[in-house]
Amino acid sequence: MKKYFLISMLAVALMGCISVSKAQVKGDSKAEVIDFDKRLKDLNIVLAKPSAPLASYVKTVRVGNLVYTAGHGPDKPDGTRVTGRVGDDLTLEQGQEAARLTAISLLSSLKAELGDLNKVKRIVKVLGMVQSTPDFKDQPKVMNAFSDLMVQVFGEKGKHARSAVGMSALPANWAIEIEMVVEVED
Repeated sequence: MKKYFLISMLAVALMGCISVSKAQVKGDSKAEVIDFDKRLKDLNIVLAKPSAPLASYVKTVRVGNLVYTAGHGPDKPDGTRVTGRVGDDLTLEQGQEAARLTAISLLSSLKAELGDLNKVKRIVKVLGMVQSTPDFKDQPKVMNAFSDLMVQVFGEKGKHARSAVGMSALPANWAIEIEMVVEVED
């Protein structure tokens, strides 16, 4: 009888620990809530009205809880774009700045689609196409500027799967074109 009593007490104690752990986890997740719009402001990033598509397509399409973006280029604040080939017309650093500008352009389109970046659950997948010379091999380093900005803005939710490839030519001579898939809250 004592044996069953001890086992029952142990089970009750373990259930109490599990309940406390769940409560602590729930409490921690609430403490980690981040206002992404405020984060952009803290990073001195201003989102602009998305530029018009270059052809017959839309900038974003939402299917269920996923938002797919069209390929975006490196829009400068003055409305022009970074153009040229990395490794020829542009340095690695200039390519990275183009990737960062493209990230801001994508965030602008994403905010226009969602109305609120706090609906972002996770940046899922990114494809980065860098217009570069045949001997340029640092496309991933160019794309790191994009990925780093997503993590600066969204924290862990900004970490994503990614491909970074070189292209001989891109539309309108863009230095880079990036598209992404984003999971959002319902």
